[in-house]
Amino acid sequence: MTGQVGVDGDRPVQLRVEGRVATVTLNRPDRLNAMNTELVDALLETLREVAGRSDIRSVVLTGAGRGFCAGGDVNALAGGSGPATDSFEARAREIMEIDELLHGMPKAVVAAVNGPCAGAGLSMAAACDLRYAAESAVFATAFLRVGVTGDHGGIWSVTRAVGPAKARELFLLGERFDAHEAERFGLVHGVVPDRQLAAHVASVAQKLAKASPAAMRGMKANLNDAEVLPFAEYLDRETQRFLAVSGSPDAVEAARAFVEKRDPVFAED
Repeated sequence: MTGQVGVDGDRPVQLRVEGRVATVTLNRPDRLNAMNTELVDALLETLREVAGRSDIRSVVLTGAGRGFCAGGDVNALAGGSGPATDSFEARAREIMEIDELLHGMPKAVVAAVNGPCAGAGLSMAAACDLRYAAESAVFATAFLRVGVTGDHGGIWSVTRAVGPAKARELFLLGERFDAHEAERFGLVHGVVPDRQLAAHVASVAQKLAKASPAAMRGMKANLNDAEVLPFAEYLDRETQRFLAVSGSPDAVEAARAFVEKRDPVFAED
């Protein structure tokens, strides 16, 4: 698929597909894109769609207005609903599929952190493969401040990004930090002037979208396995994936395109 595809701008999550790149935009700008039931449901539906579409090769996650995502809507928490029920427990785990999809879908996912990024918003950003922040972006874990232990896999993802010692500091103290601090300790991969963020992330996503889909699937699986598997078991899986693509038409095309200094054209194009 080529060209642009958009959806109703009033929806809590917007999806735009341009070429092979999908941009997923959280769309509650009046609440700094804080997550309520409607946004969560729309985001889960959108990410499931994006993960399953063969015409989409890379994904950008960002927020509308001046914020990325301020986390869960604290007004709902302040209302108090009593202890969690069995139905709420099942629902809560279903919601976490958002972060499984960001982390595990067989496409590269890039976070464009355009403003405040806290709580579940920070968790979602950390679940992405690459993260770039606007100079004005600010971050906070925020969970202890609202009396909860953390969700959306944030401690898992942030620990792997910044290391266990820094993660403990971020989650236990909960202090705000700016984009340059986030870059310094490895949470984001770059800091960009606000007006240049969207274009910069788009260029990164377009570059990722040029990769062989089969090679990208295998590469992302390798990266995820490398976080959790013992070395010998990892090597078993890496070898299987290498053999699956080595010498394939896509691999041959990629090599020829590299030598000929042109963009490759793959079988799935």
